[in-house]
Amino acid sequence: MIKILTMENSADTATTKILIVDDEMDICYLLSGILRRKNFTTHYVNSLSDAEAALKKEIPSLVFLDNHLPDGFGMDFIHFIKEHYPSIKVVMVTAHDTPGDRQQAFAEGADFFIGKPFTRDIINLTVDKVMSA
Repeated sequence: MIKILTMENSADTATTKILIVDDEMDICYLLSGILRRKNFTTHYVNSLSDAEAALKKEIPSLVFLDNHLPDGFGMDFIHFIKEHYPSIKVVMVTAHDTPGDRQQAFAEGADFFIGKPFTRDIINLTVDKVMSA
């Protein structure tokens, strides 16, 4: 279940839900921990099919999306998200950080791209930037 959060720095009380899609549990735990410190509650899944099911249940404001998943490429899933849920912001998070991957992610509609490994500061800055856009 995705819990509803409020952003402290918002003048109006904005509801924000965050979905993490990554097959590496340590990344899910790490991202969840970082976001929890910013008073977010997250939900994570480990495959594209589980991500699709989660999106049908509740629409998050933000998705952190890995590229190499057991049932496909997150890069291909960006288009699905943007077509069916255009208001969702997508942050691609992948160890395959090449200029070509970045270009393709942005061409598919990603709002931001983070290479692994990442730091807490990078995640915090990215969330602030993406959510204020």
